[in-house]
Amino acid sequence: MAGQRRQMHLGVLLLAAGNVVSGWRLPEAEAGAQNFDLIRRATESAERGKFDFVFFADGLNTFPGMHPSMVLRFEPLTLLGALTMTTSRIGLAVTASTTYTEPYNLARMLASLDHLSGGRIAWNIVTGAFAEAAFNFSAAKHPPHEERYAIATEFVEVAKGLWDSWEEDALVMDKASGRFVDAAKMHMLGHEGKFYTVKGPLNITRPPQGYPVFMQAGASDTGVNFAATFAEVVFTVQQNKDVAITFVQRLRNAVQQCGRNPEHLKVMPGICPIVGSTEAEARAKLAELGALTDPVYAMKVLSERMGQDLSGYPLDGPVPTLPPSTIMQGHAITLAETARRRNMTLRELRDFVGMSMGHKLICGTPEQIADDLEEWFNDGAAHGFNLLPPWFPGAFDDFVDHVVPVLQKRGLFRTEYSGHTLREHLGLPRPEHPARRGANVTRGGERS
Repeated sequence: MAGQRRQMHLGVLLLAAGNVVSGWRLPEAEAGAQNFDLIRRATESAERGKFDFVFFADGLNTFPGMHPSMVLRFEPLTLLGALTMTTSRIGLAVTASTTYTEPYNLARMLASLDHLSGGRIAWNIVTGAFAEAAFNFSAAKHPPHEERYAIATEFVEVAKGLWDSWEEDALVMDKASGRFVDAAKMHMLGHEGKFYTVKGPLNITRPPQGYPVFMQAGASDTGVNFAATFAEVVFTVQQNKDVAITFVQRLRNAVQQCGRNPEHLKVMPGICPIVGSTEAEARAKLAELGALTDPVYAMKVLSERMGQDLSGYPLDGPVPTLPPSTIMQGHAITLAETARRRNMTLRELRDFVGMSMGHKLICGTPEQIADDLEEWFNDGAAHGFNLLPPWFPGAFDDFVDHVVPVLQKRGLFRTEYSGHTLREHLGLPRPEHPARRGANVTRGGERS
């Protein structure tokens, strides 16, 4: 509608033991990434708050010192299948690796979920940060960074081709003629590339959204180029508004250079909100979380994000200058910049990461938190935010029940869903089938 105020988007990273490493230890916190009842209730809270989506991170390895929400967890594609049956409007975003998955299998599973949910699925495309995963997939070694992105590029193109296996009206089911499908509207992929050979077609009709929404979080030059080519939602790690504004513009320019509309890209920094009825109450919650945080564990988290073991460096010395990380480059770049700007010691950076996982920590009243989000949104530092609540369900319910109404009152966030699909929530177009664009595709085994 002409003149309608621009509104922000909201998602939530649903790490069920809490995003703050000590969150699960609070007396009122529930915990466990295998606690389906908690996950279901948190997802329903997101839907009640009219969020765009809930988002599930994932990894393909584990060890006892891993984040409490990640050490033991449900396989997320299976989890989304269950959540499609308990929700009706909220988007459901899942992480899946292009390095340790086959395009045909994943395309089929994501298409099935999009059908089951009525068009509410997003795919967070990851290449896999941790080399240990290779040993779970009969691989001799973890592919290097540039090769992983080359694999991912071909993987996504294959998946898109598979989702286009059938035109929208290919399923006829004409009882009078006995014709179940229109074979002329089936398309053979016939892909032969460097990493994959996939004949097709996919044995499921085109997803309701055409393709699931593509999400991505790479911050390296290669990651930004990949995002410019494919991503519709980009998760970022940002602490400083000026840096965030520059990054948004960089991404928009890259998207435009790829021939895409920059308006079809939504950049969503992660935020860790701690809400109190007063600022003092919020600060007390922050202090309680800090007192429960294991410093040894916090150092492991910092080392993971910086890409190098930092436990041997002096805690009260400066944060060391490190070579570029090949694991979590966005975190490493942002944390190094934050430490430099704030003149932080290694101890201070360790404690900061233990609290926020490296994301922006916002502590205060609902109005103060809304002020911060509004400033970033209005100044072009974000199109919305991906919440990382410190614990569940209380910390997330505090945001839904107290911050969201402030944003709604200011006209910054929806009061009701206007569509049913995740693409509609995000204001993204539905990709048209190539046959409707007159593209050169294979029909029923014959080139048209």
